[in-house]
Amino acid sequence: MVRTGEVHLERILGRRVVAANGRPVGRLEEVRAEKRGAGLVVVEYHLGPGALLERLSASVLRMFGGPRRRIYAVPWAELDLSDPEKPRLRGAVEDLRPPGASRE
Repeated sequence: MVRTGEVHLERILGRRVVAANGRPVGRLEEVRAEKRGAGLVVVEYHLGPGALLERLSASVLRMFGGPRRRIYAVPWAELDLSDPEKPRLRGAVEDLRPPGASRE
């Protein structure tokens, strides 16, 4: 049984995410969560080719001169998962940032 507001990760990992204008952004490859109380809460999603390497723990390759790959960090509220088969950004692609970059 799935409660309202829940999406199974296996339904969204690897899905292509598009912007509101239909422009492809990248595939959803990584989900970041924080422990809150007795559960976990999603705080952001990572999209793009670098996020796949991150998910596979291959980011170590970059430390040894591998090419840098694009990763977008999407705050949880900025990703529309009302249709888990077709995730969409709520905002503009230009507003996205790499993981760890501050939001001003």
